[in-house]
Amino acid sequence: MKQVVQNYKSGELALLDVPVPACKPGGVLVRTAFSLISTGTEMMKVSEASLSLLGKAKARPDQVAKVMQSVATNGVAATYRKVTSKLDSYTPLGYSLCGVVEEVGEGVDDVAVGDLVACAGNEHALHSELNWVPRNLYCRVPDGVAPRHAAFGTVGSIALQGVRRGEPQLGDVALVIGLGLIGQLVVQLLVASGVRVLGVDPDPDRCALAERLGALVCGDPGSGVVDTAVGELTAGHGVDQVYLAAGGGSNEPVELAARLSRDRGRVIDIGKCSLNLPWNAYYEKELDVRFSRSYGPGRYDPEYELEGRDYPIGYVRWTERRNLECFVDLLGRGRVDVEPLVSHIADFTDAVETYRRLGEGELKAVAVLFRYPDAATEPPAAVAAATVRGVAARTSPVSGRVRLGFVGAGNYASSMLLPHLAERDDVELRHVVTTSALSGANAQRKFGFAQASTDTEALLADPAIDAVFVVTRHSSHAALTRRALLAGKAVFVEKPLALSESELDTVLAAIEESGNDRLQVGFNRRFAPLLRQAKGRFGRRIGPASVRYLVNAGRLDDGSWYNRSGTEGTRFEGEGGHFVDTVSWLLAADPVSVYASSTPGQSDLQVLLRYADGSTAAISYVTSGSAQFPKETLDLVADGKVLRFDDFQRASLYARRKHTSPRVPTGRDKGQAAELDAFVTAVRTGGPMPVPVTSLAATTLATLAVRTSLGTGAPVRLEVKSPAAAGTLR
Repeated sequence: MKQVVQNYKSGELALLDVPVPACKPGGVLVRTAFSLISTGTEMMKVSEASLSLLGKAKARPDQVAKVMQSVATNGVAATYRKVTSKLDSYTPLGYSLCGVVEEVGEGVDDVAVGDLVACAGNEHALHSELNWVPRNLYCRVPDGVAPRHAAFGTVGSIALQGVRRGEPQLGDVALVIGLGLIGQLVVQLLVASGVRVLGVDPDPDRCALAERLGALVCGDPGSGVVDTAVGELTAGHGVDQVYLAAGGGSNEPVELAARLSRDRGRVIDIGKCSLNLPWNAYYEKELDVRFSRSYGPGRYDPEYELEGRDYPIGYVRWTERRNLECFVDLLGRGRVDVEPLVSHIADFTDAVETYRRLGEGELKAVAVLFRYPDAATEPPAAVAAATVRGVAARTSPVSGRVRLGFVGAGNYASSMLLPHLAERDDVELRHVVTTSALSGANAQRKFGFAQASTDTEALLADPAIDAVFVVTRHSSHAALTRRALLAGKAVFVEKPLALSESELDTVLAAIEESGNDRLQVGFNRRFAPLLRQAKGRFGRRIGPASVRYLVNAGRLDDGSWYNRSGTEGTRFEGEGGHFVDTVSWLLAADPVSVYASSTPGQSDLQVLLRYADGSTAAISYVTSGSAQFPKETLDLVADGKVLRFDDFQRASLYARRKHTSPRVPTGRDKGQAAELDAFVTAVRTGGPMPVPVTSLAATTLATLAVRTSLGTGAPVRLEVKSPAAAGTLR
């Protein structure tokens, strides 16, 4: 069998042929499906191996002390032989995996052959095709948890033990310093515990990821953004806990922890950072400094880990194994989401190259998984567990080019979508279906589709098609989307997703029935480069915001099919989702209520959206304006700043210093190319869709609620129950 090893003397990494481990009593033999690279701990070890002997000594002073003791006891010559022999040996890597039980050892009765298990331990959960794992270092994976997610079990247990050491309570405010893999998990666990979370990291991408996963505000330690947020959230008292999940030799994390902690707050060290505590600062606040030892009680106890002797639950509630069981249970119940943390999935055969890319900075990653040969498709038991009354969710990466089918090839598809897709090397335009044979033939000739027809059923039934684009009249969107989801395809549907709440319910029911949530709606404005730059320059918002969005829609020609409100929905139902989605993306939230009013004949609409944090947005959708005026202008006001966005041509920020972007000289990039890139990438890699289903449903509900509010003259409350449950208007 193959195993990843490293020579600590030379730094050489290899995928070595080694004997299959025996299945000893008290444990199980596990065939690995996915194993996780700890981009912190493991890469630190890999980097140390490339250092000189002096560098290794500086990195591990604890080992130097042992060497000196050996010299005193055994002499220089014997110690030298012992040290060089140990350095020049292969050592294993890895400590977190998920796999299938292949053999059960004597005395084990809690799992059976074929069970999916999460495994822990730097001697037992290695990057290896087969591992023997003792009973206290594995647990069964609940139904519905994907193997690649269960592979996070060990690092999840480390984060969970750190949170337990902090003893958070409902309503607390906590600061997480270091938003790498462990820090991101700590953020989610604290949020799930009812804690308001702030984060610090010099990497803006990691800050943005933590905010998507529930943190309120994250920022660079020197920016002052987090300091301001701490003052706002705690009335100047300071945070209740600080979780140190950072590495490196800087003393800045412990100094920052002292500055932002409240009197008698708790500081929990989870990572491996410098701990030269500033005595005065810690003494004056009487800070409680705690260490979190790896996965939990039992760690480093050979009687617990190797001999399987458990601690009585009445005396030790949370052990290593119970933490592991708890974390995978949280995964199963959707309280923790590790999919956004998966930066890269590599085949196990490419392990050495993957480590090289990580070490040289070529591969930027929060979490990297190895996929093993027998897990090219997930084990049968896990696929069944991920299936909900129908087709399993298509989350596996696509090998080769992404094969696309198009239902509809009208003006918008031919001008805004297909030109971008046709020029991509990673896409194959496989099948286009149109209502007329000639329009299909034209699309085939212009964009290079392999096949053109009028047979939608044949397209949906084609197992070679990875994703379907629905670019038809509005009235058919919901039905076609439902059929494509049930056929197991990833779906890109142009707005609107649905024209009624009942249509939306059928789409969400298809997701629940099939387990397939691979859905994107064509809300492209959130992907527009100029708007994204403007949002980034505005920075992270702390207080409630006010948004004013003027859409100078103009009049339609009398013969336009957009005027067929009886069959194709109102004009706002067809287009308004764009503007609701843009506002919700800017505010990083979904609306909770809608109120609408209009001029006679509903030619001009005023739509007021309210958000849970007190933010409001007024969308003016008007048809009576001048064609000489720009179509879309937007103002975002919050935290003493104003963002002005002028029709995808210029953006201005009014803050301490005014900044205005250069005017876009020609054209308006409304984000279609970036939107398509995000969708194709998600399908190709098996990563999450660019916009969560809950957000797509919330935007659709808000758009539909305009008609309800106009009819009743009252606000409409919105509720989306879950990604796979119907939304409601009240």
